Amino acid sequence: MRFFSTVALLLPGVFAAFPAGQAQPSTGSGALDTSVSPIRALIERYAADDDTLTSVYTDPDSPAKREREAAFVRENRAALAKIDFASLDHEGQADYVLFANLLKQQEHRLALSEHQWNDVAPLLPFAPTIFALEDAKRQMEQPDPQKSAMAMDALAKAVAASRKELESEMKDVTPAQRIAAWRAAADLDKMSEQLKKWFDFSNSYDPEFTWWVAEPYKKAAAAMKDDAAFLREKVAGIAPDDKSTVIGTPIGRDALLKQLDDAMIPYTPEELIAMAKEQLAWCQSEMVKASRELGYGDDWHKAMEAVKNTYVPPGQQPELIRSLALEGEKFAEDHDLVTIPPLAKETWRMAMMTPEQQLVNPFFLGGDTIIVSYPTDTMTYDQRMMSMRGNNPYFSRATVFHELIPGHWLQEFITARNRPYRQVFGSGFWIEGNAFYWELLYWDLGFDATPQQRIGALFWRMHRCARIIFSLSFHLGTMTPQQAIDFLVDQVGHERDNATAEVRRSVNGDYDPLYQSAYMLGALEFRALRHEMVDSGKMTIRQFNDAILKENMMPVPVLRAILTGEKLTPDWKPNWRFLDEVNLPKAQ
Repeated sequence: MRFFSTVALLLPGVFAAFPAGQAQPSTGSGALDTSVSPIRALIERYAADDDTLTSVYTDPDSPAKREREAAFVRENRAALAKIDFASLDHEGQADYVLFANLLKQQEHRLALSEHQWNDVAPLLPFAPTIFALEDAKRQMEQPDPQKSAMAMDALAKAVAASRKELESEMKDVTPAQRIAAWRAAADLDKMSEQLKKWFDFSNSYDPEFTWWVAEPYKKAAAAMKDDAAFLREKVAGIAPDDKSTVIGTPIGRDALLKQLDDAMIPYTPEELIAMAKEQLAWCQSEMVKASRELGYGDDWHKAMEAVKNTYVPPGQQPELIRSLALEGEKFAEDHDLVTIPPLAKETWRMAMMTPEQQLVNPFFLGGDTIIVSYPTDTMTYDQRMMSMRGNNPYFSRATVFHELIPGHWLQEFITARNRPYRQVFGSGFWIEGNAFYWELLYWDLGFDATPQQRIGALFWRMHRCARIIFSLSFHLGTMTPQQAIDFLVDQVGHERDNATAEVRRSVNGDYDPLYQSAYMLGALEFRALRHEMVDSGKMTIRQFNDAILKENMMPVPVLRAILTGEKLTPDWKPNWRFLDEVNLPKAQ
């Protein structure tokens, strides 16, 4: 998994709004750069404006934020409509299609965001007070100390009244109410952070403000903290020391279909789940073959246990990761698979993951820095064993190159130097799909020779199949988080703590709902395109893999249109059924 800018890529365009009633710009931030094509200039300005708005408008739940974001999308739609599509070259027309699709994606994301807020808003009736204070701070309005104290006093009372009303109405809490309360508690935590920033801005710098506001603020902050705990513990049912229970936010089938359309994936969730189950069955049949070679018969779980127990002692994991990274890099060069600039080989680094981060990411992360997940002396014995077993040499060997070269670090290096404006079109389907594509290619080329190595690679392949099954099933409402955890333990062989962390980050709302599915689906898109371009003799494997990186990030069907020279139109839609062409292996 690529760790840099992950959330920004998965939840693009996250910027806040002008306060309600304030004049809004009817155009972008300025004239377009006439030294490049008009569509590229528009995309570059969009990215710059998006970055500026993100840094200024930070209130994550404010309705005004959504209003401003919707206005921003409309402004860019109007600017796009002014560009003469026919005057663009083929690359420019591809950019036009990409940008139009991005704006559609933003509209769908905004609608989903509003729908999710409407579910929790009744539990937070005092939220408009906090939004108004943040709006005033953003406009740099001088706060009136006495009025601010009155606002804090009223806020504390409103929070207490809201909690009392909810307590009186509580009987049997439904699953939907549990989810809403859990999300409301998380939103309230964010509001508390925003309110503290508002208070800290004037506190101590304005003696009169401090004299009036300090005590009422403390009461309001305490009331919000207590209310968040009440929502989380009494309504959602999550005890303060509960590290195992996972609650998520399913988005439903209609929203999934919109997201799949935005990603240019022409399949239903049910079709994708069926495909993933078939591939999981193939992986398990290959596991049985490797298990037999190791003397464990058909019980591949025992073979996997033996592989997990090959973990290295504490202190030796960094050297193991380094050696595996160099091995994966050399394999790409020996097989002439992709161009690797010497500077890219020279400049990747390593860091160690904190115990807190390992609760959400039990395995290492990559990019220009590979962040190694391995236990520290602050963990319990069980936690240490799960971390070491889950990061054993064979599991690690199968994915270190996914994180560095030719995976995420090479992606980051090349895309920063070739059409970098297209990074705004990045998604898990390109970023993670391309990295997992390398795992599939390495398998095809014999990188995994021994049964232990094959088990390590198959674990991750099963993991990616399972991600499609459990994440889509969760959002369809047919699998609970606990069932997803059990599924990963039983069908993939995860350590339970690692499975819990995997499901938690998949369903807690911080990641795009399709993110976990994107690994395998994106990889299969790249694999199908390689079959079309390389196996037919139109490109060499190195030319193909270089082209992926140099064209930069985008939905793979648009990359296919670029490489094949397919005719594009302003309302172009792909009709590429890539699963029909990918030659997926079948279980025997």
